[in-house]
Amino acid sequence: MDQKVLQSPQPQQSTSGIETFEEFWPYYLGEHRDPRTRQLHIFGTAVAIGSLAAYAVTRRPGFLVSALAGSYGPAWLSHAVVEHNKPATFTYPWWSLRADLKMFSLWLDGQLDREVARQKIGGACAKEGRPVPVRK
Repeated sequence: MDQKVLQSPQPQQSTSGIETFEEFWPYYLGEHRDPRTRQLHIFGTAVAIGSLAAYAVTRRPGFLVSALAGSYGPAWLSHAVVEHNKPATFTYPWWSLRADLKMFSLWLDGQLDREVARQKIGGACAKEGRPVPVRK
């Protein structure tokens, strides 16, 4: 398998001056550098989608609660424990939702690693100043 190595990423982009989703997307990925953060977000999104589907079928309000708790809980926990940053949801709630769904969609298509590499976003190794291996 071919390996490509990313060098340590540029410092995180400031949120000032972001005016479009296209500008927001690389910032969003940068706030999710560590693969564990992305995995917890994907898990949370799957819980939310499943809960919303269950609500649509049963109309039981508890599924709406589980959709919110199941999606935001793991995501916010990952920002606090893994990334040590503030979720973009607080500054850009709608773009964050759109970006989370885009990240989930890319993961489903098997394209998330490629997009992370294309955007030159490093992982946990990059925080430690080591190159990050990325699959082609």
